[in-house]
Amino acid sequence: QVQLVESGGGLVQAGGSLRLSCGTSVRTFTMYAMGWFRQAPGKEREFVAALSRSGIYADSVQGRFTISGDNAKNTVYLQMNSLKPEDTAVYYCAASQGYRGDYTMSRAYDYWGQGTQVTVSS
Repeated sequence: QVQLVESGGGLVQAGGSLRLSCGTSVRTFTMYAMGWFRQAPGKEREFVAALSRSGIYADSVQGRFTISGDNAKNTVYLQMNSLKPEDTAVYYCAASQGYRGDYTMSRAYDYWGQGTQVTVSS
């Protein structure tokens, strides 16, 4: 069983930055993809970014967020810059252990973390 643990969330003012971390219980390079999703109150979970052979980003975060991985630390990061109030959500890390094709879809992932809250004040 793969365990994912997110950290790094918090409260930040608009325009600020945060870096989320996702620690895994397995070697990240054994996963086909690692992803970040988010869910705001009253909304469905949505794709943010994924790291497979390269980074994939939602249009809403393109140019502001960067996903990266450190295989030596078995950790995936989400660097979030120029944060906006609409980025406020619980952010979830996810891992896919097989080829699924479209890693922007939540069904492509087999394991999920418990989430970390990000709040951006205006």
